[in-house]
Amino acid sequence: MKKEQRLLLLALALLMLAGGGWFLYDSGFFQAAGSLEGLRAYIGRFAPYSHLFFFLIQLMSVILAPIPSNITAAAGGLLFGTWPAFLLTFGAVAGGSLLVFCLARALGRDFADRLVSRKLSERYRDVLRAKAPVFLTLAFLFPFFPDDVLCILAGFTSLSLRRFTAIVLLTRPWGLLFASALGGSTLKLPLWVMIPIGLAGLSAFLLGMKYGDRLEEILLRRLKGRESGKTD
Repeated sequence: MKKEQRLLLLALALLMLAGGGWFLYDSGFFQAAGSLEGLRAYIGRFAPYSHLFFFLIQLMSVILAPIPSNITAAAGGLLFGTWPAFLLTFGAVAGGSLLVFCLARALGRDFADRLVSRKLSERYRDVLRAKAPVFLTLAFLFPFFPDDVLCILAGFTSLSLRRFTAIVLLTRPWGLLFASALGGSTLKLPLWVMIPIGLAGLSAFLLGMKYGDRLEEILLRRLKGRESGKTD
């Protein structure tokens, strides 16, 4: 791609991001994001195009990291039901993941530096170069990794688009399905089953909040250690 084309594409991408972010801010999305009911009411305001608007929000959630796709998926489940919310969310998240991967590969650091902090980029750069398929698979399955940021950084690796697509399709739907089902209230299980699941989920969440950074560091260190052992 010629330099002039790259600059034009970069300018268009950044303009669309800035416009989308401004619209969400101006329309009250970030204020509504404090609760499921607030999000449900916010999305419902755009009827009869609320399904399309929900899809666009989920697409933006991949590019604008502050938007929590799991929370909006739960709000979508509350508004549309489990399966419509899940299919819209997964389509948007998968499409957004592939979009930022391709944009990063086409536009290079000029694009990534505007969306990813240098600290995060340096943190994951080496392990992505050495173990991109394994690391991305684990990162997309565990809740304490910045999935959307990793999709951008993966564009700078030698990972093929086909393989990246397979990883996204196989690993990203499960958390989104759970969130959509939770919002859609289709997880109807006996109380004696729900209580242990709820306690286990709460424990996993608290452990992730408290020890997520440590677990992430251990995983990064082990993957880097294996790679250095092979090269020695």
